[in-house]
Parts: sequence; C-alpha cells; structure tokens
Amino acid sequence: MQIVIIGSGVAGVSFAEKYRMLSADTEITLVTREHDGYYSRPLLSRGFSRADIEQSIILKPFDKLRENNIHVLGGAEVTAINRADKSIAILVSSQEKQLHYDKLILAQGSAAFIPPPFRPYEKLFFCLNSLVDLKALRQFRQGFLNQNQQPHWAIIGGGLIGCEVASDLAAAGDKVTLFHAMDRLMERQLVDEDSALLLNVLQNADVKVLLNQAVQEFIQAGDKVCVRTEVTAKFDGLIVACGFKPRTELAQLAGLETDRGIKVNQYLQTSDESIYALGDVAELPNGKLYAFILPIRSQALWLAEFLSGQKQNRISSLPIATTLTSMDQREVEAWTPPIFTTKAKVHGFEAVHPYNV
Repeated sequence: MQIVIIGSGVAGVSFAEKYRMLSADTEITLVTREHDGYYSRPLLSRGFSRADIEQSIILKPFDKLRENNIHVLGGAEVTAINRADKSIAILVSSQEKQLHYDKLILAQGSAAFIPPPFRPYEKLFFCLNSLVDLKALRQFRQGFLNQNQQPHWAIIGGGLIGCEVASDLAAAGDKVTLFHAMDRLMERQLVDEDSALLLNVLQNADVKVLLNQAVQEFIQAGDKVCVRTEVTAKFDGLIVACGFKPRTELAQLAGLETDRGIKVNQYLQTSDESIYALGDVAELPNGKLYAFILPIRSQALWLAEFLSGQKQNRISSLPIATTLTSMDQREVEAWTPPIFTTKAKVHGFEAVHPYNV
C-alpha cells in the first residue's frame, strides 16, 4: 500500500512515524514545502530571545525520517489532487511530478490569516507562521543590531500569537507597540480577569498596548512603515498576527467538502473514502478544529493505528455525513479529543483561570 502525507508538522510526522512502527512494508511518502526539517512550530514565537533558535527549534532533520524508511520530498509544492486516479501533482525543483496513493493524508496545517483590508500592503509587513518567516524576521532585526540599534515594532493583533511575539521581542530588548481591535487581550482564550493580568504583564515589560484600535492602512515612509488609525505612527518593522486560516485550497479544488476546515467524520475521513485529514485543517462533525499540539498528536496516532488495522476498521466507505447515531456505537471506535489545556508563552504571565479551547 502507498500512503502519501502532505505536510511535515506534528500531524504529518507523528502519523508517519507511528504508521512505520506498526507496518514495516507500507510505502510512506511525506511531501512538504519545508527544507529545514521537522520543527516545533509553537517555539516560533520565542524566536527572538533565544540566540540558538534556528538550530534548537529543529526536532528532527528530514534525513532522520528517511533513515526510518519514510520517503521525504522536501521543497515540494502540491498543486492538485486527482481523485479519479488517486494521484497528486507536485512541483519540486521546477519539475512537475505525479505521485500515486492508496490513502492520502492531508496535514498541511494553517496559513497566517491576513484580513482583506491588509492584503494590498503585504510587502510592508511580516507574518510569523513558519521557520522561513522567522528567519526573515531575524535577518531584518539583525540589520538593526549590527548598527547597535533596537528596532521599534508594531504588532497588529492582541490574540495568542501577537501577545507571545510582543512579549518575546520586548524580552530581547526591542521596543514594541501592540495594536488590538478588541477591548481586551486574548478575548477568545481568557476571562476578563486574566486579560487584565496579561495587559499588566505586557505593560510592565514596556510593551505599549493600544486597545480598541481600528487599523485603516499601512504606509511606506522611507525606511519606516506607518500604521494609520485615528492617528499615524511610524515604526521600523511591522508584524501582522491576526490568527490563522486552515489550508483548505487543495481540498476545495479537489471537490472535497470544506467549511472552516476540511470536513471529516469521527474517523478523520473526508468526503472521499481514500482521503483523511489531520490537525489544523480537520473540521470535526461538531464544527470544531483542534489546532493544539496534544489533540493533533492524538489524531495522528489514532489514525495510524486505525489505518494499519490496529483498531476496528468498519468504515471503508463511510460517508462523511454518517455519525455514530446511525451506527451501532459498540461496533465502531471513533477518535475522541483528549482532555487538554493550553497556555500563552508570555514571559512572566500565568493565567489564574483555565483557557477557553
């Protein structure tokens, strides 16, 4: 059997390694746009206060996966899924190739969400969603450090990532102004009391926090970039951190059912019986996306056991709309999310109450 995995994050790599452990003979190919190896995406937001981050963030070089008989195609862009002949089209080293699969695992993760009004200004700001992004930011910042200067950053977005990045840049000695559209920080994850505590922690770290901000546009002004709200302020660098969007484009082009993410049933199976989805991109029947490390890894390990025959496999052609209510619950063991919590990696901050997840 040929299994093809798209994506080299925690979902794709955890699945590949677990499946290889359970099956020595299956051909496993992992296709990824990454070059640097399997790395810890959560550590990206600690990428400024740690000098060795570009090395320490790598959890496993791709060659280590290859030594485990997992074929890795790095620097490859998947351009299409052909469900009719069970193949994917890929572009690697400027050459088009075709790769056939028996089972396809979609684990592409998510892209940085850029609000539509900001998209015309993409050349003026950075995002932080990959190691490539982090390297670009560090290189830009190093130009100031080489001149014995600390850059002044504007960060747009006071959610989880925006607060983490603001905290880490401030810890590294940079000046930071954080713009947030809402009246409190991390309003999706924190109760009011903890939002106020987080605000106090950031302000004590010399982060200037501006709430209720309607950012209207960005303007290039020589070597500075301006953020225009009710007033206009100049900065050395600009980071947009307005959340993430699951990478559903390939699935949509292939005619798979999508909404916020790629729709799957309780068995992580899409509307095509040969295609499964994991992690950030997988939208469960309850409408939830479990975009956190513990449930993503749980999905990957569960699916590897399921497809390798370690679990009861009674759904070879189960339609996406089928739920446990229409089946004998005693005959089917579906994936269920584990109990998990999350926390913000903000220096000096500990929430008093549990996070909303």
